[in-house]
Amino acid sequence: MIKNSSSGTEVKVLAQHIRMSVFKARRVIDQIRGRSYEETLMILELMPYRASYPILKLVYSAAANASHNMGLNEADSFISKAEVNGGALMKRLKPRARGRSYPIKKPTCHITIILKDKSKSFLNEFNI
Repeated sequence: MIKNSSSGTEVKVLAQHIRMSVFKARRVIDQIRGRSYEETLMILELMPYRASYPILKLVYSAAANASHNMGLNEADSFISKAEVNGGALMKRLKPRARGRSYPIKKPTCHITIILKDKSKSFLNEFNI
């Protein structure tokens, strides 16, 4: 989703039902919030966590949408907002002793990333 706001052009990307815990994804998201696009790519490629791969794909997707749909430069963009919310629980049953079953709850999460253009947000801030 692309939105023109008073503070500049922003590109919003949302990934739903990502199969991982909210807390594990938030650990990665907290490291990239507010950073530039290029710095974010370097951080995510070098992080040892499994959660960094879907977030890296989202950042790539947001930058591709910004450059293709809006004609924005990827190098001038930064992550203005990044959040992780809980999704639906996948409920499964595991067989246990004596014919009983044990519930397994597999968590999912929704990841939202908003990219903004640096140059346009600075120009609108100073009314130039």
